[in-house]
Amino acid sequence: MNETVRAYFNAFNHGDTPAMLACMRDDIRHFVNEGQVRVGKDAFRAFCDHMSRCYREELTDMVIFDAEGGSRAAAEYIVNGTYLEADEGLPQANGQTYRLPAGSFFSLENGLITRVVTYYNLADWTRQVSA
Repeated sequence: MNETVRAYFNAFNHGDTPAMLACMRDDIRHFVNEGQVRVGKDAFRAFCDHMSRCYREELTDMVIFDAEGGSRAAAEYIVNGTYLEADEGLPQANGQTYRLPAGSFFSLENGLITRVVTYYNLADWTRQVSA
């Protein structure tokens, strides 16, 4: 099992952005669901700050897959969240909860994450918070 990816997700669940960043190379490429590619730790930190303001999330039912040689990994999980503050272009927030399957894909070099791609069903999330 990829210990770097496990450490990244443990840090996520603890809201520990510095620990997440410690798992990444400085030139990290972050591909966000329905968003632009962000490059570098500063861009990733800003994304985490924004997400922490708008959402409180915990990832459960985690399954991590490794590619031979440790250069690639993937994870499947459930996002258990609360919508705290309205995000631009999305429905109004009033503490709605949601439960959403999601997945992430990673590239790694020398034990550090160089790329992370995250996917989830935005239409399903919108339906849940709009109900």
